[in-house]
Amino acid sequence: MLVEKSFFERPACEVAPDLLGCILVRRIDGQEYRGMIVETEAYDATDPACHGYSRKTSRNSAIFGQPNTIYVYLIYGMYHCINIVTDRGDFCSAVLIRAIECDRLPSWSNPKDKPHRLGAGPGKLCKLFKIDRQLNGITLCPESDLWIEARSPHFAEPIYQTTRIGLTKGVDTTWRWYLSDRQSVSRQ
Repeated sequence: MLVEKSFFERPACEVAPDLLGCILVRRIDGQEYRGMIVETEAYDATDPACHGYSRKTSRNSAIFGQPNTIYVYLIYGMYHCINIVTDRGDFCSAVLIRAIECDRLPSWSNPKDKPHRLGAGPGKLCKLFKIDRQLNGITLCPESDLWIEARSPHFAEPIYQTTRIGLTKGVDTTWRWYLSDRQSVSRQ
């Protein structure tokens, strides 16, 4: 079942743990690829680690968009990261999808790589699902070939909360959530 826009019309720190166990779906050339979300991080306008903390720019404008849209940015000049915009329009708030576990790997994935590590990290999952800046600002829906499906009603895995990874600002904020028994979770 498709996750509705209203799910994202809440603060990022509420949406982030609720996304665990949900399924990120990407359609490429008519084929659908699914990955269970196993790790997330929250960011908002009150957070110095957030891209929109200082001000809105042409580069970060998508993070100020409507809930249920995406903000894609490039780090280290080579890795894309996908964030789902939350809360309300014109307010900087988003959830970074840090890791997914796939049910079926795309044909372009390297067969020599460990399958459970192909979506382990925001750059890896974007590479695996061919997510880049061309998708920046789109609405999550089947018509956009990228969407979120609700987690199983039987989902019962324990969710852990801790500090975020790889930051120099907001390092003590405990806005990272993950499923500890999953091998795709990012390594500290």
